[in-house]
Parts: sequence; C-alpha cells; structure tokens
Amino acid sequence: MLSLTIDGNKVEAEAGWSLLDTARQNGIEIPTLCYHEAVEPFGACRLCVVELRQGNNSRLVASCVYPAEQGLDVYTASEKVNNVRRWILEMLLSECPASSEIREMAAQYGVQTTRFEISDPEQECILCGLCVRACAQVVGANAISTVGRGAQKEIGSPYLTPGDDCVACGTCVTVCPTGAMSARFERVRGVPSVVMARSVKR
Repeated sequence: MLSLTIDGNKVEAEAGWSLLDTARQNGIEIPTLCYHEAVEPFGACRLCVVELRQGNNSRLVASCVYPAEQGLDVYTASEKVNNVRRWILEMLLSECPASSEIREMAAQYGVQTTRFEISDPEQECILCGLCVRACAQVVGANAISTVGRGAQKEIGSPYLTPGDDCVACGTCVTVCPTGAMSARFERVRGVPSVVMARSVKR
C-alpha cells in the first residue's frame, strides 16, 4: 500500500490507483465530467484538477490520470484549485449554456454567468469524448467518433458517412455527463440520432 496525504489527512492507496481513485476510496469527492469508471480515463474536462505541493512549490494535475505515489501532498479544494475550476466552468457555460448539469455544477462554485461569448444557446455537448470512448471500449462498436477540428469538431459516425456499426444500445446516452445525447433511434447522418446532439455539433 502507498501512503499519501489528501487535504491534510493521511490516506492509503493501492498501486495503480489514480489520485481520483484514491480520493473517492477515502470518501473525498472530486468533481468530474469526462470520467467514467467503465472506460480508461482521458483527462479532457480538467475539472478533476488537484494541487500537488512540495515545499514552496506546487502544481496542478488532472487527478483522473495522475497516479497515486508514496508521500504525495494533495489538495482537492485549495484556492488555486477552485479558481481553476471556476474558470473551466465559466468556459463550459459559454460552450454549453443549455446543459442543466453544467449550470448546476457552476452554481456550486459560485459561477452564475460567463464573460465569454456564447456560441450556441442550445448546445449541451462539451466534446469530452466519453461517448466515443464508451462506444469503443465498452461496446466495441466504434460507431461514433469526433470529426473535424476546432470550432467545426462534432460527434458523429466516422467521416460522417452512413454505416451499420451502431447497435442502438444506448451506452453513449448512459455515460453522457451533460444530457447532450437523446435516445431517439432515428437514422441521421449514418447513426441513430442518439448521438446527434452536436451532429451533436457546434
């Protein structure tokens, strides 16, 4: 077992655990959006950021992908951590103002509005890729992917071409953290509209 400190408390972790695993196993909650225990962590949303301190130095890491190590001094809700989370949530509010999950999480951190331009008032998808990873790693279908770059990035069938890879299992709906997916199984751009909250698009 590994011994480390989280928020001033000594905790233990098994080899191979991430800091997020360690915190949750010890009853310490860290917010996440792109994380799901059924798939490999990706660190996309960065809301799970924590602060590592060593002497006078500190740094921020994504707890879902950072391994627990002997002697680490971890802070999950320091001023630095909470400031970063507020900034991330403010950006997410501008990207996905229609998501009640994002609004509720933002409110928990005192974020009610965003200084950033709202690109699409109806948008809910944060492009975390959780649905894509679940489709590939859990279902094994690879029916959806991220397509395009930058502001044109969206979720859809590979190359947005029609295909029969989707088995209409609804896994992507289940894991979606923001409610962007709907469970209406109609064929749109090659896949059921279950994945069409963004194609599922900006």
